[in-house]
Amino acid sequence: MEALQALAFGSVALAAALAWLAIDAVRTDVAAPDRLVTELRLAQFSALLLALTAGIYVGFAVANPQVDGTGFDIALAIGFFVAAGLVTTWHPVSALTALALLWSAHGLVDLAHAIDLLPAAVVPAWYPTACAIYDVGIAGLCYLPLLKR
Repeated sequence: MEALQALAFGSVALAAALAWLAIDAVRTDVAAPDRLVTELRLAQFSALLLALTAGIYVGFAVANPQVDGTGFDIALAIGFFVAAGLVTTWHPVSALTALALLWSAHGLVDLAHAIDLLPAAVVPAWYPTACAIYDVGIAGLCYLPLLKR
């Protein structure tokens, strides 16, 4: 249980850092060259956080190899790893749009665990719903600077 508490605390700290970057991007003038740099930082940090968050299911799957369907969890995580890596090479506007969609998709994966479409036995009962809420919040932070354009 200590590991999950540390994970939750770390996730909140990373989300706070991402929120700071999103607010900084919103406050930067759209015409300023710094806007591009700020949005790029936000996209890169969000992509890194997406890869880390997707990796959590790999850890759950490795810790519970006897549960059927965990291989699909790993395959989904690898898909998120690849997507997170790719978007870091895109223009920030495209990257942030894609990341908002990817975070939303990750929320759907979390909810698939909650309703037993994916193996629910590998995660604590509260985790999928809490993570889906977190994912939608992060998706909103990724899209927030694009609303000002």
